[in-house]
Amino acid sequence: MSLLKTIDPAPSFAPREAVPTPERLISGSPSFKTWAQDAARNETIHTGVWEATPGLTHSIKGETFEFCHILSGLVEITPEGGEPVTYKAGDSFVMKPGFVGTWRTIETVRKIYVTA
Repeated sequence: MSLLKTIDPAPSFAPREAVPTPERLISGSPSFKTWAQDAARNETIHTGVWEATPGLTHSIKGETFEFCHILSGLVEITPEGGEPVTYKAGDSFVMKPGFVGTWRTIETVRKIYVTA
């Protein structure tokens, strides 16, 4: 097992496809694609590429920590009770455990993610 993993931003294998659950969907009809590329520490850390089409959803992290690096597209994330923050290609951010807010995909977004 190699201890070095390159994340392919344009994977050639088929993604897992999904849509938001009804309780998470606020508006639009977004769809999601996930190209999981690695897991570690007994499946508690995951990384890969995720893509979403435009729409607005509730974002609830629970106990999950997530690092994101935007490869393409445009999103607006609004913490509950806070001001919206816009992220575009080249931007990176972290959503910490307990984060609650909304995720608006303005332009189809693709990101590299690491969750723990």
